[in-house]
Amino acid sequence: MRYRILLITNLLLPMLVVGCNAQTKPVDDKSQADRIERIQKSDAEWKSILSKQEYYILRQAGTERAFSGDLWDHHEKGKYVCAACGLELFTSETKFDSGTGWPSYFKPVRPNHIEEREDSSYGWSRTEVLCARCQGHLGHVFKDGPKPTGLRYCINSASLDFIKD
Repeated sequence: MRYRILLITNLLLPMLVVGCNAQTKPVDDKSQADRIERIQKSDAEWKSILSKQEYYILRQAGTERAFSGDLWDHHEKGKYVCAACGLELFTSETKFDSGTGWPSYFKPVRPNHIEEREDSSYGWSRTEVLCARCQGHLGHVFKDGPKPTGLRYCINSASLDFIKD
């Protein structure tokens, strides 16, 4: 009998407590440091804080013309943040010249800082890249980038701000 009480106390009780605590954890089970708090604004609020070009790209999923943005041929050291909310997205260490006329990166600063979704506009399937904080459209990701990832995040200059190191 004493053995059963010890078994219940030492093995089953901790499992029950962990099971109860597990129900209170967030569904995504990310650590606090990995959590991105979403920013939600009305259409009027976005229009008041973004330029016409930024609004067109970030909120209406537009695209700037190739070779027209101020960051496609940018080579300073620093970080690239979302122009709408300031979330850090890419660094100069992952930027490369893809020859496409848009800033290109082979990986984001942290995987949870961007979100991806299928985009079948214009008659073909692509993967759209969004800011995880404000859901702003950044560009698209393709599987023709350099090592080590083989990815090319093709991002609109107007969706980014640069912060020099």
